[in-house]
Amino acid sequence: MFPTDLTVSALVEQDGRFLIIEETSTGIVVVTQPGGHIETDESPEQAAIRETFEETACEIAIRELLGVYLWIHPQTRQQFLRIVYTGTLLKQHHSKPLDDGIHAVHWYTEADLRRRKRDWRTPVVLRCIEDYKAGQRQASGFLTNMLPLQKNVHAVLAAASLV
Repeated sequence: MFPTDLTVSALVEQDGRFLIIEETSTGIVVVTQPGGHIETDESPEQAAIRETFEETACEIAIRELLGVYLWIHPQTRQQFLRIVYTGTLLKQHHSKPLDDGIHAVHWYTEADLRRRKRDWRTPVVLRCIEDYKAGQRQASGFLTNMLPLQKNVHAVLAAASLV
């Protein structure tokens, strides 16, 4: 059994469009929200801000915790636990180089994403947008008693929405 892959991401919406990256994962090009792993001594919010900047050259401010999502790969049974924050765009640096493996940064509508369904990294890509548009948010401080998250993955798993 694989260990649970714990990641964070930022859902950034502006004028009905969502910040999306196109990247290579396991040798194929996929689309997803910017995000990645939490570094040592970094909060999940700090990780979402840092990863978004590295992958998109966009400075963001975190607004709210949207939710915690668990997706299990149907073939490998690998578990992916994603903590998703909503964010506000502060500034986009068009000349900054992006992380290796990032091919493009897009501002997609929900319809644009639905047309690229076969390219989603996981079904969480659309699920968190649907939850966002439905007004779903987690309570402030929801993860506080689970810090550091890397040592309390079991508690975060118990609170996650299965996708």
